[in-house]
Amino acid sequence: MALVARRIVLAGGVAALASPAVAQPAWPDRPVRIIVPFPPGQAADIFTRLVADQLSQRWPQRVVVENRGGGAGAPAMDAVARSAADGYVLGAGTSGTIGILPSVLPRLPYDVERDFAAITNIVMVPLLLVAHPSFGTADPREMAERVRARPGEVNIASAGPASSQHMATELLQMRTGLRFNIVHYRGSGPGMADLVAGTVPLMFDSVASALPQIQGGRVRAIAVAQPRRLPQLPDVPTIAETLSPGYEAAGWTGMVAPSGTPAEIVSRISADVGEILRDPALEARILSMGAIPDPQTPDGFATFVRNEIAKWREVARAGNVRLDG
Repeated sequence: MALVARRIVLAGGVAALASPAVAQPAWPDRPVRIIVPFPPGQAADIFTRLVADQLSQRWPQRVVVENRGGGAGAPAMDAVARSAADGYVLGAGTSGTIGILPSVLPRLPYDVERDFAAITNIVMVPLLLVAHPSFGTADPREMAERVRARPGEVNIASAGPASSQHMATELLQMRTGLRFNIVHYRGSGPGMADLVAGTVPLMFDSVASALPQIQGGRVRAIAVAQPRRLPQLPDVPTIAETLSPGYEAAGWTGMVAPSGTPAEIVSRISADVGEILRDPALEARILSMGAIPDPQTPDGFATFVRNEIAKWREVARAGNVRLDG
């Protein structure tokens, strides 16, 4: 019996010695792709590339950003959801693609909570309400009085139906009872151009886009859509402190993986991105670009996304916001 037992132990030892030969290689052992659901140059692309460049320096393999625009970002995010869950294809999930679209696009090809593993947020891109100087006031309460006196008559530019800027306006209407005439443009750029020209008097836009116009005196900042004042514009009040307590609307860009991606890979990416975003030099660079670094844990980001979906679903119902598709 002792001899038999000894043979069993030795067999187990041989198996244990052999196991490293069939172990999976360390991740990543080939380049990692991050699919951005918009063309180059947009905020999601810019901030994702900042992080991708830093990850390429940390990891033994390059991180490549792939832009896939069109369809409000839905086709690109669907491609992420359908990719192998091995950590080699990630997605730049945004306020539009995974926060708003689930409530406004009837035939969205993916289910955010079922098809994606949350990794981390990257940045918050604060929105603010701005006015052409001819509007005559930069006081949010006085602005509200003027709009309330002419319900549905005061024009406000939107970056397009169901954009973050549009939904910020709908949220303000829902919370305050104000009624604007929302003028939709094909993107933030054309809307801002008409605001600067005085064609429209008001607009919600990102701090990143509006800050140069504010600094140049071409538009005036009225109120920030974040709960707290911004370091870039410390003298500009918030909507929450002047018109609607608790009001918050922002664009954001985070990172997701296909559902089923190993938890250890998700955790590693989240931790590495978090360290990158907490670097003082990169943090200062992001702030100078009008955004706020916002690293989160996978669980924290998943909760954040669920809350965003719930908020914008309520707004979409109240404003009857729907996209064809």
